[in-house]
Amino acid sequence: MTQPTIVPREAQARIEHLLARAPAVVLTGPRQVGKTTVAFEFVRRRGAAYLDLERPRDRAKLSDVEDYCERNADRLVVFDEIHRVPGLFEPLRGIIDGHRREGRRVGHFLFLGSASVDLLRQSGETLAGRVAFCEMQPLNVREVTRDSAALWHRGGFPESLLAADDASSFEWRLDFIRSYLERDIPALGPRIPSETLRRFWTMLAHSQGQSFNASRLAGSLGLTGGTVGRYLDLMVDLLLVRRLVSWRSNVGRRLIKAPKTYLRDSGICHALLGIDTLDSLLGHPVAGGSWEGFVIENILSGLPAHVAYGYYRTAGGAEIDLILDMGGGEVWAVEIKRSTAPRVSRGFRSACEDVGPTRRLVVHGGDESYPLRDGVEAVSLEDMCGEVGG
Repeated sequence: MTQPTIVPREAQARIEHLLARAPAVVLTGPRQVGKTTVAFEFVRRRGAAYLDLERPRDRAKLSDVEDYCERNADRLVVFDEIHRVPGLFEPLRGIIDGHRREGRRVGHFLFLGSASVDLLRQSGETLAGRVAFCEMQPLNVREVTRDSAALWHRGGFPESLLAADDASSFEWRLDFIRSYLERDIPALGPRIPSETLRRFWTMLAHSQGQSFNASRLAGSLGLTGGTVGRYLDLMVDLLLVRRLVSWRSNVGRRLIKAPKTYLRDSGICHALLGIDTLDSLLGHPVAGGSWEGFVIENILSGLPAHVAYGYYRTAGGAEIDLILDMGGGEVWAVEIKRSTAPRVSRGFRSACEDVGPTRRLVVHGGDESYPLRDGVEAVSLEDMCGEVGG
């Protein structure tokens, strides 16, 4: 494998921007995605203070939060794994308000955490008007140069992608899965048998890009549909699963409204399915759905916050894999094909007649972008991601 080269993470620039306009920034993302590495860049470049709240020694430094923050008043303070001490947000609100009265309005705190919804709720409720949010995702094609096939096969977690060989990468991902099931999820509170949750996670991997059918999954697991729905909520909250919602349209067609689900990191999807090499992936039934999820995650990782997105599918088979409402009347319809010589499907053309997008794009597995007939553009993934992330 050609060793990929990693450029500075996009989250770093986003955090810099947010710290320039807000007193505090919450950075969420799954474990091992690189949040702490980015935080240490702020320690190195800006002399930020850093506390890992999983370490008793660092938690002890906060026995008097006001005193600690006062002693570090002229520095950015980074709190890693902030969800371990949720009560910390309350005193920090008073400290931020004190800074405001003194004319120091921005760039005081950076919070890092792995659980999205609870962390956003806790910080949002307590620090309303004082905090900005940033989600860090696995590496994408804008952050990795050379060998995008390895990025698809191994996924975007840095240690998996940069492992010395496929076997080491695969073993790292298996350990990652085991750690979430046996350590991280129980630590967040849910009492779910790890083997049941692993089976559920694996079933989602098998059905990558398909409509979520709670009753079918519930029957396979011996659970209720409501319980399966809560399992999905948990995996979405942990930023491990993407729930892509149906695009609302007034075209009068009977639409499929169930969300489609994707494991957000392709490498984790492949590990759950026992796919340990690129050759094995290319011959596996999940390859098409895996590629579709990989493309969607790469596109969505670069979207501006105002862009709405979803998928479109009718009961008659008209389908658009991804619709992007770019604002200002610009609506893009995206079909995803793994082939390097893509052909536009009849279902995509029919769906575009319903939706009336301003651009029709087919993102494919090749390196070049070129026009197809009827106003459709064939676009490489790299070019597509450059457009939305530029």
